[in-house]
Amino acid sequence: MKSKTRTACVIRQPLVSRVAPGLFAVVLSVSLITVGRGQQPTQSPQQNPPASSPQQNPNAPPSSPNQNPQQNPQQNPPQPAPNQNPPTPAPNPGQQNQQAQPNAPATAAPNAQTQAQTPAQASAPLALGDVMTQAIAQASSFQQARLEELIAAEDVRQARLAFLPRLTSPLSFIYNSPALGPNPHAEPFSFIAANAVREYEALVGVTGDIDLSGRLRASLRRSVALLEAARAGTEVARRALVQAVNEAYYGLALAAARRRSAELSLRAAEEFEHVTDLMFQGGEVAEVDFTRARLQTATRRDELEQARAAELVAADTLRVFVGYDFNRPIATTDLTIAPPDLNELNRFVVANITQRPELRQFEAQRRAAEQEVSAARAERRPQVSYNINGGFDTDSLNPSPLKEHTGVLASISVTIPIFDWGISKSRERQAQLRAQSVESQRALALRTFNQQFYSAREQALSAARRVEILQVAVRDAERNVQTSVARYRAGEAPILEVTDAQTTLAMQRAALFQALFDYQIARTRLAQAAGQ
Repeated sequence: MKSKTRTACVIRQPLVSRVAPGLFAVVLSVSLITVGRGQQPTQSPQQNPPASSPQQNPNAPPSSPNQNPQQNPQQNPPQPAPNQNPPTPAPNPGQQNQQAQPNAPATAAPNAQTQAQTPAQASAPLALGDVMTQAIAQASSFQQARLEELIAAEDVRQARLAFLPRLTSPLSFIYNSPALGPNPHAEPFSFIAANAVREYEALVGVTGDIDLSGRLRASLRRSVALLEAARAGTEVARRALVQAVNEAYYGLALAAARRRSAELSLRAAEEFEHVTDLMFQGGEVAEVDFTRARLQTATRRDELEQARAAELVAADTLRVFVGYDFNRPIATTDLTIAPPDLNELNRFVVANITQRPELRQFEAQRRAAEQEVSAARAERRPQVSYNINGGFDTDSLNPSPLKEHTGVLASISVTIPIFDWGISKSRERQAQLRAQSVESQRALALRTFNQQFYSAREQALSAARRVEILQVAVRDAERNVQTSVARYRAGEAPILEVTDAQTTLAMQRAALFQALFDYQIARTRLAQAAGQ
């Protein structure tokens, strides 16, 4: 019996010496894993870089559970990074949910950087009315049209003043050399056209035209018509500026909404990439799943960069209208604040098209062309002018001759045109053709305005319907992403289902923002087409 007992003891000692280190390694590894998981959520976002960092090595093979912990003490730190967790056995779906939670703070840092780099974060949103007020005060085609209106007003003033007499005061001194030779009958000065050797002339007179031919009246009516056309052109320029500012304003709102949507998509892709990384390190999924998750994150990051660039361009466009410096932040209100309102669209009716300033401008231009016809005909009628002068014209400034040569001189002249080689007739024909051209342009513009009204109305109604459809689609896409991720983490769906769901959500968000933008632009164009 003693020999058997001794043999059993001898046999147990080698067995215990072999099994004990392995059991000790397993117990220590499990303890370190538990400590690491309990401390990971307390780490700051700056200590947890994104899971898709290129410096990490997702293909590092897990270490064996029987490895001696004393040989590699640095492989199991007490607070490992999210992508440097110690080796663990394949977790079940319940453990996957626990592993995904520690990575939530890791996505906060890149998104904070994303928001800090956008051009509109540091500025309070500008209301559309404030933007319009600032844009009208800046140099633009509208300001140029206002200057043209002021120029036309000066033409009217000049045409009215042409009926009044013009006051003049000619002052002159004429010296004529004395006559040469002994001829006693010769004048005492050389040139017979002169009145004396020295002649002093000082007159104050009025001169003007008597509009018997109607030339001045036709010129005045033409200037008045052109002033009305300039006023209508100013209103056209103002409406064009309003339309351009609306497009720039909502263009920046659309770009900002797309950028925010791209940030949300990138955040979701980074979180999913981190979950896939944890599952890959745990041996639950293949390496191709982690690669696809990284590619999905790269795609979303590229979309975010494109959205940022588009937002910068849109912001610069709006800065040009409001006169901001290109380094000054600018922002608009959220695109989703003003939803479509069908009752607002019903206020615009096709009968209001006749109130558009373009039609008033065409009508004024037609009247101006008709007055050009009258002015051309007046050139073939007699022209009457008058001249009345008072003062002195004397050969000496002594009181006696000065009083003798002081008086009043009045004259009336009549000019009768006889032949001008058809110049006035050509001007009349030219003005008639100009009037016909303006009438043709008006008819064409009226048809175009009707087409613009119905097109803008249909686009606004279609955009409103699209907004209703896409709002439901976005909610469905969000639920689809949540369900797909849960199914994938439970091992019930492939990774392609998740990536397709994320892509669909991004597309539906972009379509919703585009529909809101299309509605605002179509509503503005509809108001312009209806003359409002």
